[in-house]
Amino acid sequence: MSVSFHALGRASLFAVATSFAAPAFAEMAAPDTIIVTAAVETARDRVARTAGGSDVVAAAEFQDRLAVSLRDALAFSPGIYTQPRFGQEVRISVRGSGISRGFHMRGLMLFQDGVPINLADNNGDFQELDPQIFQHIEVFRGANALRLGSSTLGGGIDAVTPTGRTARGVEVRADGGSFATLRGKVAAGFTDGRGDGWFALTGDRSDGDRDHAKRSAIRFNGNIGLQLSDRIETRFYASLNHIDQELPGALTMAQALTDPGQANAGSVAGDQARDIESLRLQNRTTVDLGTATLSAGLFFNAKQLIHPIFQLIDQKSEDRGLFARVDWAGDLGTLPVEASLGTTARFGTVDARQFLNLAGKRGAQTADARQTAQTIDSYGEVRVAPVDHLWLIAGGVYTHGERRIDNRLAPQRSGRASFDPFAPKFGILWQPRADVQVYANYSRSVELPGFSELSQTPATGLPGFVDVDAQRAWTFEMGTRGRVGIAQWDVSLYRADITGEMLQFTVSQDIPAATFNADRTRHQGIEAALTLDLAPWARLRQSYQLNDFRFRNDAVYGDNRLPVVAKHLYRASLRLGTDRISVTPNIEWMPDGAWADYVNATRTRGYALLGLGAEAAVRDDVTLFLDARNLTGKKAIGDISAVVRATDASAIYYPVERRAVYGGVRARF
Repeated sequence: MSVSFHALGRASLFAVATSFAAPAFAEMAAPDTIIVTAAVETARDRVARTAGGSDVVAAAEFQDRLAVSLRDALAFSPGIYTQPRFGQEVRISVRGSGISRGFHMRGLMLFQDGVPINLADNNGDFQELDPQIFQHIEVFRGANALRLGSSTLGGGIDAVTPTGRTARGVEVRADGGSFATLRGKVAAGFTDGRGDGWFALTGDRSDGDRDHAKRSAIRFNGNIGLQLSDRIETRFYASLNHIDQELPGALTMAQALTDPGQANAGSVAGDQARDIESLRLQNRTTVDLGTATLSAGLFFNAKQLIHPIFQLIDQKSEDRGLFARVDWAGDLGTLPVEASLGTTARFGTVDARQFLNLAGKRGAQTADARQTAQTIDSYGEVRVAPVDHLWLIAGGVYTHGERRIDNRLAPQRSGRASFDPFAPKFGILWQPRADVQVYANYSRSVELPGFSELSQTPATGLPGFVDVDAQRAWTFEMGTRGRVGIAQWDVSLYRADITGEMLQFTVSQDIPAATFNADRTRHQGIEAALTLDLAPWARLRQSYQLNDFRFRNDAVYGDNRLPVVAKHLYRASLRLGTDRISVTPNIEWMPDGAWADYVNATRTRGYALLGLGAEAAVRDDVTLFLDARNLTGKKAIGDISAVVRATDASAIYYPVERRAVYGGVRARF
């Protein structure tokens, strides 16, 4: 069967998406999941129009796991490097984004329902994203996140919640297990002719698999949609989060490999923690203009962070913004043409205070600053099909960024910076047959520094505001995705030549380790996923990453490899059984560990973690599930906070999760 873009129009790509993108077991045939399937397939249609690495992860792919973090949800998304730290804290990196950041996240934009989770300075946390409420997750790696307005090296991830139309009825879930873990969820969706609503309340608590790693969270997420006319719909979203997380800290290599359950002594003495209270509100209004669609809205995010670490950090932030996007499809003469134009503007303030940390309590105040940021991403893309089965694509993102720090206690440490980069993208998408695509693109990425990079703890007599430049890269990517016979694949190869990569290292004994712009670095690799339907009762899923990140003729580090991210990472799961009952053994294999330092003197060991999943449908609307992890009790290192030269005393390592067994039940009425 052949499909002509010209003859069948834009709908042909939707057919392509549904033909090869959906896992055979992704959505079961319960009556209320038909609409969910349609919504997920619409997202896969967007992926099928993308000339680069991107995919959609449906909730069905992780709903039978204890999905606490994005590591659990995105385990088989090609190219997503997610390594454990503790609890919901993970390392998440795409194409080497933010690899020097041993805390929080950098170089990757996170969204919920299309609105940025990152603060206005682009730094971000991911603890507010609760995988158990998502309908699906859209992943656009690198410049393929242009449709989200992102121009970062890592790209963008958009977590999408259900609506009353896609999740009608009541859903109840309860799961728990090792380390006194207990989680629960109650969600309800309803709809009538002119409107719909969906709401979810979730709770999560655990002692953690290490000392001083307790966590607890209560979250509310909901949205209400109103059909104002046959062509106009508006939707209001709300999200509230109360999150408390004790921090066990990093260990030495010997500690991590012999007694991974212990906490860092300094973390315990300082009662280190990360406690978050946040509120997010947004509106999105969509207007059907016939050949075009207009989407626009407003959002407001408020957050308080209480974060006792080396000092007690107390930050209150407010971000507000607006977004608009128009998508048009038509013909230029006889040529099919599509165009998109949009902007997202974010304006944020942070009242940043610090105190001496007295066993988790405030001591004398040491810092008081007002941080102001604005980031305006304006983007556009044009797609033309000069012949059947072939699309030529050109676009770009223009970013205006401003960062200002007014230091109230030390005015001499105040500063201001502004940026106005442009990141173009050129791509080609070819479809040689109905269920196979080949693509390539060449693009520029730009990553602006945030407050953590611009305001650094200085040595005596040095200014506190550091003039860190933006990180820039040109990336070439090529790949293919499709389905033929029993095989379904998604493979991308990329090379990014980076100028000014923001890394943390020591340049002299007089300046402490902080963030600086490196000279030239290169990130290149392979992002691959392969699924084989071996039999009606046997399905093998695999993902593989090759991560080759290194300096390029650096004056100090030569051609050394960059630390933190391991060169090879392989995951596989084999699902055996039917829709009624199944078992799924799985493995995560890192043949060689990552370098721990920039001089490439210390390297961690590789590891293999074995797990087992199982599910049983008691009734059409009730399912029991089991999630057993690290069955052999392997002791290994999952993540690293890089240093210039690691020693035996360097407490920079985070162990992998210890042996654990979880189970639960989910039901829909």
